[in-house]
Amino acid sequence: MLFRDVNLNFTPGNIYGIIGANGAGKSTFLKILAGDLESTNGQVNLGSGERLSVLRQNHTAFDAFQVLETVLMGHEALWNVMQEKDAIYAKEEFTEEDGHRASELEEKFADMDGWNAESAAANLLSGLGITEEFHHLRMNQLSAKEKVKVLLAQALFGKPDNLLLDEPTNDLDLETVNWLENYLAYFESTVLVVSHDRHFLDAICTHIVDIDFNKIQVYAGNYSFWYESSQLALRQQQQQSKKADERRKELQEFIARFSANASKSRQTTSRKKMLEKLNVEEIQPSTRKYPAIIFTPDREPGNQILEVSNLAKSVDGKVLFSKLNFSLHRDDKVVFLSRDSRSMTNLFEILKGHIQPDEGSFSWGQTISKAYLPLVYDHLFENDLSITDWLAQFSNDTTEIYLRGFLGKMLFSGEEIYKKANVLSGGEKVRCMIARMMIRNANVMLLDSPTNHLDLESIQAFNNTLMKFKGNVLMSSHDQQFIQTVCNRIIEIGPNGMIDKWMDYEDYINDDKVKELRKQIY
Repeated sequence: MLFRDVNLNFTPGNIYGIIGANGAGKSTFLKILAGDLESTNGQVNLGSGERLSVLRQNHTAFDAFQVLETVLMGHEALWNVMQEKDAIYAKEEFTEEDGHRASELEEKFADMDGWNAESAAANLLSGLGITEEFHHLRMNQLSAKEKVKVLLAQALFGKPDNLLLDEPTNDLDLETVNWLENYLAYFESTVLVVSHDRHFLDAICTHIVDIDFNKIQVYAGNYSFWYESSQLALRQQQQQSKKADERRKELQEFIARFSANASKSRQTTSRKKMLEKLNVEEIQPSTRKYPAIIFTPDREPGNQILEVSNLAKSVDGKVLFSKLNFSLHRDDKVVFLSRDSRSMTNLFEILKGHIQPDEGSFSWGQTISKAYLPLVYDHLFENDLSITDWLAQFSNDTTEIYLRGFLGKMLFSGEEIYKKANVLSGGEKVRCMIARMMIRNANVMLLDSPTNHLDLESIQAFNNTLMKFKGNVLMSSHDQQFIQTVCNRIIEIGPNGMIDKWMDYEDYINDDKVKELRKQIY
């Protein structure tokens, strides 16, 4: 039983972020709302005449269609009118009955703003980075990442009354995610979204829908408000000595502070009004379990950490990066950016000594020890070792009690520590990889897309520990909040060189001088 006795009313103009631990039923809930799955009991009702649109996950379903056609198919009623209308006009013999039917269809077509449909679809595609030369290609000619953008345009097309988005930011670059945030900020319909991207949830959500302990509850505010307020309520619950009126005052002050910091978009303005009306009794302690991710370096990094000189790498005849020169200093926490994600993966593999550069050299300082979370690690789990024995491969101390400590921190408990490595889920594998990193006691972290496969609780815990980490971090990520809160330096790498800036990520992407420099390196 995932959830029961769910009675909710979702209203227009609000965006609901659906959260819950892995396996809590987030995607199942969306599938029930979409009509793709039957509920055991109860029913889902839409308002009279309302249209529901869903972000489809089947990337091959539209391979036989052109890109523009695929987007237009997002408005099923309009697409059916267009198809029937075209079929009538294509007839060699046009009857009087055909004339009457064509007239009816033309009226429906105009009522649905059909004359502007193709330009509206083209604008959505362009906004998502699918330029005009792709619009009349077949879907099977596109890359997987391009298909994701087309299916997102399909879901958004025609301004549906209700929009269901399951992980809409997966495989999107940060610029496209920002475009989607801005687009949804002025969306006047009802939106329900499942996402592990906290910055995205914070930017768009007016409410959080929490699936936990077989219940689904709705809270006013965005993800950060839900997280911080539930943590505050949990701390209060543990401080039994505090009087009820003191707790109430503390919660009211928290709400006021959070409301005052809201930015000025339409979404955050309406959210602020809701928070001001919020009753403190509605704030509940969190029941979530967060892993205890703790990195404790054996020693601080010395003055010489990493020197990179004239590094270059090509793959399949394509230059990923060249003329890469930088030094790593104490306290540097660097995010590496590129339009081609293979650039970061190849750079990290070079810096770990797993592959060779085409040109250039690098050297690590004598005091440096490294812990690496690669993009691809499935091959490490292709065995039938228990996860305790799996972890023992990477530890000097192989006693079960020692290894249990690290696995327990990553929420493996009881008999779970005897689970076989080759049956682990994606989320369980990455938790094992983080336990492996903790055992290293390293002072430099190399992280290639560290939030992949993690639930929100693990992402939050990972984020919190990296903010406090005393060593150096080199990472790539699509998680904007991860970058914004952890990193103090940005290095963007391309075929024609690099950009190296000590600055805030949001300032970086909005800086006009940086925009000009970015054109030069690609």
